[in-house]
Amino acid sequence: MSIWSGMREGRQAIGPITITALHELKARIGAEIKELPDHGFDHRRLVTMDRFSLLAAIASREALSQSGFAVDSTNTGRIGAVVGTGVCGWEAIEESYRGILLEGKPRTGIFTVPRAMPGAAAGQVSMTMGLRGPVFGVTSACSSSNHAIIAAADQLRLGRADVMLAGGTDAPLIYGILKGWEALRVLAPETCRPFSADRQGLVLGEGAGMAVLETLEHAQARGATILAELAGGGMTADASDIVAPTVDGPVNAMQACLAEAGLTAQDVDYINAHGTGTKANDKIETQAIRRVFGAHADKLSVSSTKSMHAHCLGASGALELIACVKAIRESVVPPTAGYRVADPDCDLDVTPNTARERDVRVALSNGFAFGGTNAVIAVKAME
Repeated sequence: MSIWSGMREGRQAIGPITITALHELKARIGAEIKELPDHGFDHRRLVTMDRFSLLAAIASREALSQSGFAVDSTNTGRIGAVVGTGVCGWEAIEESYRGILLEGKPRTGIFTVPRAMPGAAAGQVSMTMGLRGPVFGVTSACSSSNHAIIAAADQLRLGRADVMLAGGTDAPLIYGILKGWEALRVLAPETCRPFSADRQGLVLGEGAGMAVLETLEHAQARGATILAELAGGGMTADASDIVAPTVDGPVNAMQACLAEAGLTAQDVDYINAHGTGTKANDKIETQAIRRVFGAHADKLSVSSTKSMHAHCLGASGALELIACVKAIRESVVPPTAGYRVADPDCDLDVTPNTARERDVRVALSNGFAFGGTNAVIAVKAME
């Protein structure tokens, strides 16, 4: 798995954006997928897809292939998908805006609406994979993936499905999106350095990640290779500010996650932090971790893989789930790349620059979003 090997080796995928027209933007770096894998989707399907939907469909096909599960007429009604996205199909919106307002075209493309809608990725996954169970999109900014994974697990618990694809996707390296983030003044000019005292902000990236979730009984009955157990999730809201994070919301989400998973703070070995690289987020997340874990915080391994794959918005949590599962499987904690200067406000073991071997039985993945929507998931090794 190339993304895991990159994270394990501490390789930053952040660099100049080259395949998108940036016009007069100041922001010119991101984590861009330079070449898509051979996916085999025909032209009639592709013209109805925006990039974020295509990325989700590719990731879903790869996830199903790795799982060894085959969708057919006997099981299609018991298989669904929940796909998180932080934005929507902005490729279609950008094309329409430029066509109508700048180039004087009389109309948009016929598939503009179905390409742009936030739920399109989930629908396209359903159609390309042949899934006829519960299928829907989830959007909660940067915590969308984690909300999608928790929602998918709920479908299994409620008996509505036997298998669910879950994760997230986003393709925000588009002029209009980057222009908006530029106005927020949180984009780093060079690279993302979470928890480092000289951090200057976040970097946006694009991508998708999907996982195959199923009940233990279903997985055992088909002889599946079970990678890890989704132990629990916690969801809270700050109810405070649209962009400024609080300490209480993340604290409550981590505590709710541990309670649902039947875990104590001392059970956790690794936290994949939200870790955006902004001054406020990293400081507040450190405070939240210390409040939840107390003295055990000094024994935790923490890292932000956004330092390598950047902030992929609605896809981030899915990519970070991969990091958590592989940390458990290989007993390796991926690093926080680009770290240079210790910050007393971020006094955790953030695994600077180099991966570390250690036994990881339980890992948490934090997702804290604009709007104060928080979602934390816990994964653990199979007994």
